[in-house]
Amino acid sequence: QVQLVESGGGLVQAGGSLRLSCTSSGGFFNNRIVGWFRQAPGKEREFVAAIKWDNRNTNYADSVKGRFTISRDSAQRTVNLQMNNMKPEDTAVYYCAWMAAFTWVQTYYTRPDSYDSWGQGTQVTVSS
Repeated sequence: QVQLVESGGGLVQAGGSLRLSCTSSGGFFNNRIVGWFRQAPGKEREFVAAIKWDNRNTNYADSVKGRFTISRDSAQRTVNLQMNNMKPEDTAVYYCAWMAAFTWVQTYYTRPDSYDSWGQGTQVTVSS
């Protein structure tokens, strides 16, 4: 079982930037898929972005496309989420997640129940 830890959350003004990082126990992601999700109070957990570790394929929710960038750092053994031009509606707890399957299919990797391990979450708050 892969254990994940997120870091980098905080408070930022609208238009600002934050960078989240996700590290795994043992320092590797086993060449699988890693996703970022977020959950605002009273709302369901929603897909933000995903990356396939081996070939760096990425995909994003429409709401963050062009503003957020997911990447992986082999040397640091992290998956990062760079968030720019942030908006108050980006306020949520952000989670990274790891999928044991190799299924790079959009209808699959955008679903929270497709993932096998989750971090504890990190709060991101964007003030207007």
